[in-house]
Amino acid sequence: MASFEEFEGEFDASEYVERLASTVDGGGSKGGADTFDPRTLCDVFEKTIKELTALDEKMQGRINKLEELCGKEQEQHKQKSRELESTFKTASSLFQELDDRINYVATKVVHLGDQLEGINVPRSRAIEAQELMKYFDEFASGKHISTVFSDQFRIHEAANIIQKLSLIAQELPSERFETVKKKIKDCHDKVEVALIEEFEEAHHQGNVSGMRECAETLLPFKGYSQCIDSFIKQSQKGQFLSSDVFKDVIPLCERVHNIVNKVFGNNAEVVMGKLVQNIHEDVLKKHVDSTLRNYGSDKEQSLKNLQILYERSKKLGEKLSGYKLGSDSNFLERLRKNLFGEYLSSYIKTEVTFLSEKSAAILEKYYHFINHEKRDRPTGASLLSTEISKRIPLRMHANSMESTKENTLLSQDVAVSLLQENKMALKRCELLSSPSDIAANGVEIYLKLLYHLCIEHIDYAINVTLQAIPSAEPKSPPEGLFFKVSEQANAIFHLFEKHFTDCVIGLVASSPVYADCVRKKKEVMGMMESKLDSGIDRILASMSGWIKNILSTEQKKSDFRPEEHGVGLVERTSACAKTCEFIYSQLTFIRESMDGKNLESVLTEFGTRIHRQVFEHLQQFQYTSIGGMVAICDISEYRSIMKKFEIPLLVKLFDKLYSLTNLLVVQPENLKQVCSEEQLATLDKAVLQQFVQLRVDYRTAKLSKHFM
Repeated sequence: MASFEEFEGEFDASEYVERLASTVDGGGSKGGADTFDPRTLCDVFEKTIKELTALDEKMQGRINKLEELCGKEQEQHKQKSRELESTFKTASSLFQELDDRINYVATKVVHLGDQLEGINVPRSRAIEAQELMKYFDEFASGKHISTVFSDQFRIHEAANIIQKLSLIAQELPSERFETVKKKIKDCHDKVEVALIEEFEEAHHQGNVSGMRECAETLLPFKGYSQCIDSFIKQSQKGQFLSSDVFKDVIPLCERVHNIVNKVFGNNAEVVMGKLVQNIHEDVLKKHVDSTLRNYGSDKEQSLKNLQILYERSKKLGEKLSGYKLGSDSNFLERLRKNLFGEYLSSYIKTEVTFLSEKSAAILEKYYHFINHEKRDRPTGASLLSTEISKRIPLRMHANSMESTKENTLLSQDVAVSLLQENKMALKRCELLSSPSDIAANGVEIYLKLLYHLCIEHIDYAINVTLQAIPSAEPKSPPEGLFFKVSEQANAIFHLFEKHFTDCVIGLVASSPVYADCVRKKKEVMGMMESKLDSGIDRILASMSGWIKNILSTEQKKSDFRPEEHGVGLVERTSACAKTCEFIYSQLTFIRESMDGKNLESVLTEFGTRIHRQVFEHLQQFQYTSIGGMVAICDISEYRSIMKKFEIPLLVKLFDKLYSLTNLLVVQPENLKQVCSEEQLATLDKAVLQQFVQLRVDYRTAKLSKHFM
C-alpha cells in the first residue's frame, strides 16, 4: 500500500519503479529470470497506479483545507492591521497637539522670565550699589560698622567688595576724595596681601580647592601675577637637588600640570608657560653657565659639554611640547636659544679653531712618533738628501711591516683620527648651527679636513717621496717606496670620499655652497692624483733605466759571439740573471704594496717597459748560431718571470719576442716557413728582417732574399 512517507525527500521515478518490480514474484529480479511473468507485473503496476491516484486525491483534499484556513487567517491579520493604523493616526494627532501646547507654554515662560530678569537686574544693581555706597560711606566717615573687612573667614567677600570700591574710587576727583581713596587703596592692598598669603598657605597644605578659590578671587587683582609667581616658586622648592637638573624637570612638570589645571582653569596654559620659562631662565641657565664657566679655555671639553647640554635641552623641549604652553609655537625654541645664545654666537669660531689645533696635534704626534721632522714644503736638494739619509738607517733596521709603512709618511690611523674629529665636528655643527648657517659652517669644517688630511698629510707625503725618486738613469737600484705611498694614498682617498658622502652631503647638498665645496674637493683630489700618476711614471722610468744600466754594463758582445771551441753548456748570461733578479725583487715589492686595478695597471706598464728595454738591447748585438741559443736562453728566463706578473698582454709580448729570437738560430732554408708561423705572421716584414739582420751569416747566406 502506497503511503506519503515514501515520497518524502528527493523522489526518483525510475528508482521507484525498479524498486516496485523487485518486490514482485516474476518481476525479473525476485525468483530469477526464468520465473518472469509480465501479466503479474502488469497487475501490480495497475494496482499501484490506483493507489497513487487515491493518495493524490487525499493529498489534494488536505491542500484545499489548508488554503482555506490560510485565507481566513490572512483576512483576520488585514483587519487587525487596519485597526492598528487607525489607532496610530489618532495617537500621532494627539502628540502633535501636545507638542504645540508645550511650545506655546515654553514661549510664555521664556517671555515671563525675560520680564522678571528685566525687573530683577536693575533691582539687583540698585541693591549692590546701595551696599557699595554703605561701605563707601564707612570709609569716608571712618566708622567701620560692617565686619566684612575684619573677618578673615569673609576675605573673599571683602575682596569682591574692595575691588569694586577701588574701581569706583578711580573715577572720583582726587581733590574732594583724596582721603577716602587712600583708605580704599590701603584696604585693597591689605586684602590682596591676605589673599596671596592664604593662597600660599593652601599651597603649602596641599589644599587644591582653597588654592583655586583664592586664584579665582585674585583674578581681577594686580596681585594675580604675584599669585602665579608664588605658585611657581613654591612648586620648585626642593625639586632640583640632583646634579642632572634636566632629569628633574619633567617629573616636576608632570606633578604641577595636574594642579595647574585644577587651580587656574582657563589660565593653566599661561601658568605652565611661565613655569617652564622660569625653569629655563633660572635653574637651567645657572646649570649651563656653571658647566660652561671656562668656555673656550679647553676648547675640546667646552664643545663636548655644549653639545651634551644642547642635546639634553632639545630632548627636554620635545617632551615639554606635549604640554600646552600658550599660543606661541616657537616658545620653547626661543627659550633654548636664549639659554645658549652667548655660546652659540661664538660656536663656529671655537669649533674651527679647535679643529685646526687638534688636527695639527694629531699630525705632529705622528711625525714625532716616526722620528720625522716635518717641513713646510719639501723642496730643494737639501731636503732630498735629508730624507734619503733618514730613510737609509730606517730601512737597514726595518724588521717589520710597520717600519716600512712609517717610511711612506702616511698612516691610515692618522687619517681615521682626522676623519673622526671632523665627523664629530660636523655633528656638532648640525646640532648647534642655525638652519641658515648649517651649510656654510659645514663647508668651513670640511675644508679644515681637506687642508690637514689632503694637503698637510697626503700631499706632503707624496711631495717628499716624489723628491726621493731617482732619475731615469739611476746610479743605484731604485726603490719602489712610491708604490706603497700610492696605494696608501688611494686607501685614504676612499675613506675621505666615504666621509664626504656620509657626513657632508647631507648638510650642504641643497645649499648654494655645495657646488663650491665639490669644486674645491675635486681640485685638491685632481692635484694629488696627478702627482701620484707622475710619481708612478717616474719610478717606473727609473726602474726601467736601472734595467738598461744592468744590461749595458753586464752584457758583453762575446756573450752572443762565443768562441766555438770554448763553448760548453748553453745557459743564460749574467746580465740576464741580474736583470731577472732585480725584476723579481720589484715584482715582489709591488705586489706587497698595491692591489686591485692599481696593481694590474702598474705591472702592465712595468712589463711593457721591460719588454721595450730587452727588445732594444737585443738589437745592439750580432749573433752566431751559438749566440742565438744564448739569447733564446735569456728570453726564456724573461718569459718565465713575466708569467709571474699574471698579465696576459705581457705573456703575449714575450712569446713574440721568444719567436723572434728563434730567427737567430733557424736554418736559412727554413727561415721563410718560420716567419709565416702563428706568432710571427702578424708582425711587419721589416721587423722580422731587422731581427734576421743581427745574424752574422746574414750576408754570407744571402738571407735578405727571403724578404724580397
